[in-house]
Amino acid sequence: MNNATMSATRRLPPTEQAYAYPLLIKRLLLSGVRYQPNQEIVYADKLRYTYTTLLERIRRLANVLSNAGVKPGDTVALLDWDSHRSLECFFAVPMLGAVLHTVNVRLAAEQVRYTMNHAEDRLVLVHDDFLPLMGQLHAELPTVEGFIRLSDGAAAAVDVPLLGEYEALLAAADRHFDFADFDEHSLATLFYTTGTTGNPKGVYFSHRQLVLHTLVEQGTLAACGEQPLLRTGDVYMPITPMFHVHAWGVPYVATALGIKQVYPGRYEPNRLVRLYRDEGVTFSHCVPTVLQMMLDSKEGQHTDLSGWKMLLGGSALTLGLAQRASERGISVHCGYGMSESCPLLSITCLSAELLALPMAQQLPLRIDAGVPIALVDLRIVDAEGREVLHDGESLGEIVVRAPWLTQGYLHEPEQGAALWQGGWMHTGDLACIDPTGVVRIRDRIKDVIKTGGEWVSSVELENLISQHPSVASVAVIGIPDPQWGEQPLALVVCCDGARLDQAALARHLQPFVDSGHLNKWAIPRQLRCVDEIPRTSVGKIDKKRIRQAQR
Repeated sequence: MNNATMSATRRLPPTEQAYAYPLLIKRLLLSGVRYQPNQEIVYADKLRYTYTTLLERIRRLANVLSNAGVKPGDTVALLDWDSHRSLECFFAVPMLGAVLHTVNVRLAAEQVRYTMNHAEDRLVLVHDDFLPLMGQLHAELPTVEGFIRLSDGAAAAVDVPLLGEYEALLAAADRHFDFADFDEHSLATLFYTTGTTGNPKGVYFSHRQLVLHTLVEQGTLAACGEQPLLRTGDVYMPITPMFHVHAWGVPYVATALGIKQVYPGRYEPNRLVRLYRDEGVTFSHCVPTVLQMMLDSKEGQHTDLSGWKMLLGGSALTLGLAQRASERGISVHCGYGMSESCPLLSITCLSAELLALPMAQQLPLRIDAGVPIALVDLRIVDAEGREVLHDGESLGEIVVRAPWLTQGYLHEPEQGAALWQGGWMHTGDLACIDPTGVVRIRDRIKDVIKTGGEWVSSVELENLISQHPSVASVAVIGIPDPQWGEQPLALVVCCDGARLDQAALARHLQPFVDSGHLNKWAIPRQLRCVDEIPRTSVGKIDKKRIRQAQR
């Protein structure tokens, strides 16, 4: 529908007394309190309280922030591990009309400085672990007027203008606060995503976008397929950092449903598994790297993981890792999205027919990106922008439209225009769609390998190599080749005590060539066994760093 058509539609004036209901984050908070007022919010082994207390603490925090001078439109920075405090900030800051900037605490100091200045942060809530960093950067943060300390214990003195300690300030604050209505298109959250070049880019979302994403995600997780992921009887623990795309938006869903929530603090694999066991966790989401770390941990090797529903995303889940998790009792599911998409775009919905299959036949289907969720218009297009056939073979870039996609990058209009070229958000992901509508990610466009004029998917190679019993994790990149243009290079971390050479890898991949699943020129001619594979701040394979290291 074009603008001319839209302007020609009929609209009736509302009754003068009718209430124009804005979609604001505060609407998500009250339902959980009504449903489950005595349900628990848990912070590791340090604290637990009820939803009734959560609501009171959010109101107290709003008074603390207001007393500190925070006004609508101001930006408040948060540097914390996954905690009850982060959950409280997810609500209190945007409900004031301010903007919550969740700072990526794993970035280098220079990048933290850049993002905080670019966001024009005014007030900073900072955990003890990051106070030394703030002491180092404070003089270079001209818009910051004060800091509130988030503490789990004693901390060394740091020369920054502290307004007080979080818990003490909450205890002294009024427990009542009336959150006003305002424009639902008001900015609510901001975080920064790192790309292959240049400075981090600010991705932002409005109240309306977050509410719509929450409602659709809630319905998807509860009702998609015959194996729902998240309902009121579940226990939720995030294992995707809350500074990254709002922990995929699930804390908003869990709070709206009144679900028991367990926040683990700093991620440590043994602690995560203990919390799963001791708190009865039934649903989590994470990137494949963290799943592997938990499986390899001492607690993970000796704990029954049956009944743990796990949504994987952020990077491709290999079949080898999916098999390992399934053998331990974890029910693996995959979703697809990106920082700019808030993030959920598609998910694997497990039908009764699929669940009736043996697990060996289910797993290759479970690791697909799944089908687009409600309100998502997802297309695969060629270089000229034409939609490709849904035949499971034709490749193109994923482009999307949905009501919760970021509308640009903060203060970066040219970058935003490139993201939204032609009125569709460009993901940079190469994929196909099969006749049933299932999306299969083949690679990042920048990571696909071109050898001898043929395209080779690094993701597909990683998936096949991961099935070798000696492989713990793998990354594949293209390296220059004078004859073929590029050739695949495989970096492999072997399982404890195992070894793998190029000849053994070629023998492993040959059956896939014989079956027509893989072209013979796609077999890596170079294999390097390494102790670890470089990762980004959120646990994805960092192919940019890998390529730079090979130069």
